[in-house]
Amino acid sequence: MIYNDLLKREAEGKPIQVGVSGAGWIGSGFVRQVAQMKGMVVRVLADSDTKAAFKTFIESGVPQENILETDAPDPAMDGLNIGKNIVTSSYSLASQLEAVDIVVDVTPSPAVGAETAYSCIQNGKDIVMVNIEADVTVGRILKKQADQAGVLYTVSSGDEPGCLMELYDFAKSLGYEVIAIGKGKNNPLNPTATPDDVAQSARLVDKDPFTIASYVDGTKTMFEMTCAANATGCTPMQRGMTGPEADLDTVSEIFAMKSDGGITEFPGAVDFVQGSAMAGGVFVTVRVDDERIREDLQYLKVGKGKYFTFFRPYHLWFLEAPISVARAHLYQQATLVPLDRPVADSMAVAKRDLHIGEHLDDIGGFTFHGIIERADIARELDALPVGLAPNAKINRSIKAGEIITWDDVLLDEDQIVVKLRREQDKF
Repeated sequence: MIYNDLLKREAEGKPIQVGVSGAGWIGSGFVRQVAQMKGMVVRVLADSDTKAAFKTFIESGVPQENILETDAPDPAMDGLNIGKNIVTSSYSLASQLEAVDIVVDVTPSPAVGAETAYSCIQNGKDIVMVNIEADVTVGRILKKQADQAGVLYTVSSGDEPGCLMELYDFAKSLGYEVIAIGKGKNNPLNPTATPDDVAQSARLVDKDPFTIASYVDGTKTMFEMTCAANATGCTPMQRGMTGPEADLDTVSEIFAMKSDGGITEFPGAVDFVQGSAMAGGVFVTVRVDDERIREDLQYLKVGKGKYFTFFRPYHLWFLEAPISVARAHLYQQATLVPLDRPVADSMAVAKRDLHIGEHLDDIGGFTFHGIIERADIARELDALPVGLAPNAKINRSIKAGEIITWDDVLLDEDQIVVKLRREQDKF
């Protein structure tokens, strides 16, 4: 039991020493959550904005005089040895520190996530990714390198892919035939949404408009379901998925096989549903042939007929992620990892006309959005992975709605994320 093992670590004065990349909304929330727990403590916090990292530590209860800022390993280790917490602008520092047991990337940046994970693997440190954007972009090569180095690479639970993986494993372990997996989308899909379009709603929830726009334009959903697809082998039925309106009374019928009146073309589809009833949750729809099991599932109000949907009505994102960190360190158990072969990818698509010489902005911005496609088709199209799009320079005029290709952009070839993706695409 994780709780008992964490209590034991606390009682022995040996809490899990955690290094974290990211002190933004997600990272600061993760740190605050760990501060509530027994047997685990964040000791190193990296962010390019070190003031944000200081603020996060202080608001989680660390006295300011107990925080040391440094990017150098030796002073950092000296500080840790006398009980200091370390703030750094270096995303590779935590992986170099013997006192740190495990590192967690809690940023939304594919580039930062790749840098953090790669450094951990090179330094023999286990890595947990709350950052699914990085996993979708380069997770397969990171997993391969981690295996070769004898360290653990895993995506955390909390975000939809990790929660969905747990539900998928539950259904598969019981022997049910999985027909479709997916999530409930929180807001209507508008692929051309920009930060300006969502500025007012972003202010109401005190969030970055780019973050909110990435939800509305679907990029976040496409990342999430690509991550889940590549961990389970489930594939989208069409580019962008179908995204029907559904609730718990209709979802099983909707995702029944076409031969039974539903929309699903093959067993093992990945999709999402729209509408408030299932928003924020994840689901797995199964087909059951055994009549006795059908009767029992119907009695237990899971569905009716021969299709049933298991539904988890919430995901707690970075607030749940520490459980995956504990599981990874205590038991060397992964929550979600990509399969050896990809089945899906998220492609970059122009939101507006793009012109030679301009740079793409960030995820959820004004210039591009992401869309899921089968991996073989994305490769045939030479589609640019959306995780590589931020700050890419356009070298060919592109019309709104066009898929952006590798040849359409100039990338920073010195970036670790670019190097890893090029290596990943060789196998």
